[in-house]
Amino acid sequence: MATSDVRAHPSPTDTGAGRGRGPGSAPLFLIAAIIAAVLAVGLTALYAGDTVAGFGLADPGDLTRYSLPVLRALAEIALIIGVGSLLLAAFLVPPKKTGELDLDGYLAVRTGSIAMAVWAGLALLLIPVEYSAATGVDLWTSMEPETVLTGLGQVQKPVAWLVTAIVAIIVAVGSRLIVRWGWTPFLLGGALLSLLPIAITGHSASGGAHDLGVNSLIWHLFGAALWAGGMFAVFAHARRRGAYTDVVIRRYSVVATASFIAVALSGIVNALIRMPLEALWTSVYGGLVLGKTIALVVLGVLGFLQRRSSVRVLQADPTARRPLIRLGLVESLVFAATMGLAVALSGAPPPYLAPDAAEPSMQEVKLGYEIPGPANVVNLLTAWRFDLIFGVLAILLAGFYLYGVWRLRRRGDSWPISRTLWWLAGAVILLLTTSSGVGRYMTAMFSVHMAAHMVLSMLVPVLLVLGTPVTLALRAMQPAGRDGVPGPREWLLAFVHSPVTSFLTHPLVAMTQFVLGFYGLYLGGIYDAIAHMHTGHLVMNVHFLLSGYLFYWVVLGQDPTPRRLAPVTRLGIVMATLPLHAFFGIALMMSDTVMGLQFYRDLDLDFVTDLLADQKVGGGITWASGELPLLLIMTALAVQWYRSDSRAATQHDRRADRDEDAELAAYNEMLHKMALVDAGVTEGDAETAGGAEDSDTDSGSDAAPAGDTAADRTDPETAGPDAPDGDRADMDPEQR
Repeated sequence: MATSDVRAHPSPTDTGAGRGRGPGSAPLFLIAAIIAAVLAVGLTALYAGDTVAGFGLADPGDLTRYSLPVLRALAEIALIIGVGSLLLAAFLVPPKKTGELDLDGYLAVRTGSIAMAVWAGLALLLIPVEYSAATGVDLWTSMEPETVLTGLGQVQKPVAWLVTAIVAIIVAVGSRLIVRWGWTPFLLGGALLSLLPIAITGHSASGGAHDLGVNSLIWHLFGAALWAGGMFAVFAHARRRGAYTDVVIRRYSVVATASFIAVALSGIVNALIRMPLEALWTSVYGGLVLGKTIALVVLGVLGFLQRRSSVRVLQADPTARRPLIRLGLVESLVFAATMGLAVALSGAPPPYLAPDAAEPSMQEVKLGYEIPGPANVVNLLTAWRFDLIFGVLAILLAGFYLYGVWRLRRRGDSWPISRTLWWLAGAVILLLTTSSGVGRYMTAMFSVHMAAHMVLSMLVPVLLVLGTPVTLALRAMQPAGRDGVPGPREWLLAFVHSPVTSFLTHPLVAMTQFVLGFYGLYLGGIYDAIAHMHTGHLVMNVHFLLSGYLFYWVVLGQDPTPRRLAPVTRLGIVMATLPLHAFFGIALMMSDTVMGLQFYRDLDLDFVTDLLADQKVGGGITWASGELPLLLIMTALAVQWYRSDSRAATQHDRRADRDEDAELAAYNEMLHKMALVDAGVTEGDAETAGGAEDSDTDSGSDAAPAGDTAADRTDPETAGPDAPDGDRADMDPEQR
């Protein structure tokens, strides 16, 4: 993007003299944690009795009741500090030109390591507390090793906290080991992933519309962690007099704006799912939602003021940090209070259903929604249910791509319309596959699931790869230049040429993950274990898209990659890999074991009377659906092969024009010498004969040697191996 952070910038010593020596922010972090914990406990006391009655649970006692919100509040403050610190190191401050972390990035990563270690420790403490809250067993009993092991096998939330702790430990240890910038985005991704187990086991993961609830909560938690964590990290960076503070606050403003939109919209969706609108004024749950909404508005106003005041001041003077610190302190404390509200809200029982409300059907319990009827063409096209993950992703992919094309056109550069159409077709098909009736039925019927699998892994990735998004991004984004601060374009180049990308794009790795993914998923028993989970289907869809895109990125190879493969090599990879999809389809058709049997039995769809027959239909779809992607791939490879040969021929012609076809002259000279050797003529004799010919020519003799006519010298058919070089140069290239 054409932002001012990519222009020539003063050196770090100019923008942050004495950086790293300013006051630390640990006291602020501690105060924020205390505020969040106290507010969470105080608000929990408002509905403590209602929770036991609302969920029908035994009373675990006050120790469990109030230690749970305290630990949750402390843990979430630690998490957002970890996420924000890794965000700062990954994308807000620049590394050294050598690729190693600069001082500011190094300090941020170390802060993130400590915060993620605290997050992991508190997650382990929450395992017995969550078991006590879920079962009514007193806290001391739930802390016994035997009880803990029992709880991990019976209750979801302790398992979720255990997975969270494992991921957090990996991130914390990794943060202590790395010194190069290239690993920080992966650490940030791991910190965000540690949120997912909690997202899939809360209120949003149960009851009707839980598919929308989980999807919206994922956006909500990710947005909140980046927004709040980024604010804490920027505040700490300014207090320790970090370099490039003006760049940091500008970049964070972009993150904060996007996060604010995500948090606001996802929060509205989640609240509407959990309660009727009138309960906003008549229930404790509604009151907490209202309070959180007010806090969100206040934070939005503070962010706007931050843009208007401190950002402008820093643009004029990068060392003027006082307005940022002053307003950031207020914003951080409001964030802490909001986290306390969020913790209290996560434990509050939603408003009770009306006495005359119907019990949710088995389809609503298992899927989150009702299936409208048989999977006919009308229902597949019209029974829409917008997917808040992949539907939003499809829209964003189309929007960012069109924005990149617009940037090129605005500055007078061209972009092939065919590539735009390929990309938009991929985005539209992704939207249709996940949000139309196909997306609604793909969870409930194995045959539709396999059809969607083929589209997501073999059609959508091909179309997206043909759009060459990396090339577009590199052309549309402004380079930082020699003295500029590295930005998105440099990040993308670093990713393309990173060791991780080099490993993943190795042909053997790309082939293996593409093939073994679906064999292991379906024939390895994984599908049976996750078919009943909404998040299981989310993970499968992500796998289909990423594995397909990685494979076709290597095979089609139009975008920059760490290694370039010849068209014939790509063709060989395709011919060796894609038939395995057909073999997999045959294996499904021949199998007598129903995959996901218990899940499909629980759904009990009246129009799917034979689960094995439906599975065989899915196998047939898998077997037959590889033709269209194969046709697209073969056509694309043929075009690439033709263009590669054309470019090679053009380059050869240009080189020949520059050196007067020296390569061809050398080739003809070699053939001439070979012919002389075959005829038994030595090189000295040839030179003597040549001198005699020159003498005859100089004396004006026009006589030709006996048996050598003009036609013999110029006719390609009669020119023998001893013909002069000039005659051979006139011959047809194939004869030469």
